[in-house]
Amino acid sequence: SLPGVAVARDCDYMCSDAGQALIRSDIETLGLDRVVVAACSPRMHEHTFRAALEEAGLNPYLLEMANIREQCSWVHDEGDAATRKAASLVAGAVARVALHRELERREFPVTGAVLVLGAGIAGITAALKLADAGRKVYLVERSPSVGGHMARLDKTFPTLDCSACILMPKMVELERRPEIELLTTSELESLDGFVGNFTATVRTRARRVDAARCTGCGDCAGACVLAGRIPDEFEAGLAKRSAIYIPFAQAVPSCAAVDPKACLYVTKGRCSSQCLEACSAGAIDLDMADEVREIEVGAVIVATGFDVFDAAAMPQFGYGRYPEVLTGLQFERMLSASGPTGGRVLLPDGSEPRSIAFLHCIGSRDENANEYCSRVCCMYSMKQALTARERTGARVSEFYIDVTAFGKGYQEFYRRVRDEGVYFIRGKCADVARLGGELKVFAEDTLLSRPVELPVDMVVLATGLVPDAGAAGLARTLGISRSADGFFAEAHPKLRPVEAAADGIYLAGCCQGPKDIPDTVAQALAAASEALALLDAGTVSIDAGVCVIDREACRGCGICVAACPYGALSLEDGVAVANEALCRGCGVCAAACLSGAAGVELCDDGQIVANIEGLLR
Repeated sequence: SLPGVAVARDCDYMCSDAGQALIRSDIETLGLDRVVVAACSPRMHEHTFRAALEEAGLNPYLLEMANIREQCSWVHDEGDAATRKAASLVAGAVARVALHRELERREFPVTGAVLVLGAGIAGITAALKLADAGRKVYLVERSPSVGGHMARLDKTFPTLDCSACILMPKMVELERRPEIELLTTSELESLDGFVGNFTATVRTRARRVDAARCTGCGDCAGACVLAGRIPDEFEAGLAKRSAIYIPFAQAVPSCAAVDPKACLYVTKGRCSSQCLEACSAGAIDLDMADEVREIEVGAVIVATGFDVFDAAAMPQFGYGRYPEVLTGLQFERMLSASGPTGGRVLLPDGSEPRSIAFLHCIGSRDENANEYCSRVCCMYSMKQALTARERTGARVSEFYIDVTAFGKGYQEFYRRVRDEGVYFIRGKCADVARLGGELKVFAEDTLLSRPVELPVDMVVLATGLVPDAGAAGLARTLGISRSADGFFAEAHPKLRPVEAAADGIYLAGCCQGPKDIPDTVAQALAAASEALALLDAGTVSIDAGVCVIDREACRGCGICVAACPYGALSLEDGVAVANEALCRGCGVCAAACLSGAAGVELCDDGQIVANIEGLLR
């Protein structure tokens, strides 16, 4: 009954093959020149229905969708009123689609290189997979060595494989692959361009050591006047290093680096510079400057990882007050044969503990910290508990809320730990305090409904995973969003789990959310696959619906240029000009333009007015 409507159909599942076939059939047999689909949101299936139009020989932009699901039936309780609203939405869409014009997508060539941000296990995996396909990879890592958090682990659960034995061969392979350009002590400063054609500005901070000449002997570290005085972040603060140092024994590149925040020459301009005399290779240059370069890439993989929750933020557990209270990462380094204690579990006085308590969910599943589960804490605590019991014979207790053992072989590992003598107490710890010379853990056993007061020699806090400290700034640089927990948000949690909302940017590993090593590797491979698919296509198609400027009406005031969030507008000869590749069709320019010269192809004033008139019909 609406003006201009030649046919109206009902279909329970319009996005199914049968529904799309119905659309194609009506276009071909009835000669339709416009289509309205009243169903779900355009975000879900607009591309699906545009493809159906295109297959039937109709321009895909002669389509309008009326969202009668999320914006109508799902949000209203009154059926009759919701039906009337649905009818109005359909009428508005019919009125609007009559003014749609035939538009064409734009195609641009794709740059055949990928930028990978972060060189932990996720970044390394993605880079090697891309190199296997013969693609150029720029691997950017802000630390002096690749490896990330996994390089600090002793063993991996549930198989108790040596972490270094898994990771180090991949780290070494990075240097051997000609397709991979490794940029350590480097960070992304800006990212311009669009999918398939990004320009990344990368700053490589001065290492102050020539990697090509350094032999990795370590003589400079021993000669430094600050030797053994700087907390070693690789050892989680359990050991000290020099101002010039090699990050760890298996570091890649195996090259010393100067800590600019600690070096007296850098901070104060004066030092005896004994490191210069100790370096027989002459590799040290304390006046080395930063290097800034621009890199052309077609895709970006973000694999910047995570930080560990700061246990000092929850003082009730005693971290920072009692030296016998350690974080899970500190205990991991203590268990490592290459760690500060040579793999021995030791108290501050050098003796072995007779009783150890592991406290789960420190910084996770807590309304006062982070409400999400960090997924790995239960498993790494059980791994550490089993190892500690084997090495010390101590009584080991685990205080937990629920045991999260979700992965392959994880539940079996939990049973093994329990069967081998580790005590599990269901109840979150409330306090850790020293009373009468003894360190005690106070909790409630929720299964027995009674309080627990357990004397222990050592407490290990299973600290959770939190977003990397630079996540907020990097999100602004990349133009991507973060979810409520602070991790980077994927485009769709089910259908596009490794894609960011910005086209051409992919997420891998714990930058997207807490996960274990197998899931991290799987996501890294998926991100590499998505990037390869983009590069292999050779060209990238940009949807129509971009900004258009009426040159005759433009006054050259530049307000639209300043308002554009994507930098797609500029002034040339006193007139605004749109870069179609950068434009996202958001319409901010049209709203800001004082003369009405700026508009958007798929959303001009006439279409909006027609839509309103249809809604009010």
